[in-house]
Amino acid sequence: GKKAKTYMDQGLLVPDELTCDLVVDRIQQDDAKNGYVLDGFPRTIPQAECLTAALEKLGSKIDYAIDVDVPDDNIVNRMSGRRACLKCGATYHIVYAAPKVENVCDTCGENLVLRDDDKPETVSKRLKVYHEQTQPLIDYYTKQGVLKTVDGTAALDKVFQAIVEILGE
Repeated sequence: GKKAKTYMDQGLLVPDELTCDLVVDRIQQDDAKNGYVLDGFPRTIPQAECLTAALEKLGSKIDYAIDVDVPDDNIVNRMSGRRACLKCGATYHIVYAAPKVENVCDTCGENLVLRDDDKPETVSKRLKVYHEQTQPLIDYYTKQGVLKTVDGTAALDKVFQAIVEILGE
């Protein structure tokens, strides 16, 4: 963790091998012995290959990779609708979880802001990186026979239920 912090404190990406080592160390802890869910990892083919190799050494493998499929325009709309209170940290969405008074935090009364990373142009850039680096994982895990796809445009409870059903297989 300290090695990763050194990179992060400098605003650098943590190298894939170090990230993989941290994840593999974590999933070997007692509280993960009956299973675990990785969210946001792996993000690239090198990370996936590192994870696969490390798990093989441990006599293990990925059971499922779940792709929560949401069209880009939905993602941009969802993220650009988020609002945050910089004072207390509360979050809202102008459509799905609006504050009682427009642009005012229900908790502390401060004005809500659109965070820089939720601005449409920033979200679009992040999606570009996703399509370049992360989208190839769909093919990678399809070839391994472990990819499951869930409709991420469904209601939140339906998405959750679909994931629970996959994990229960």
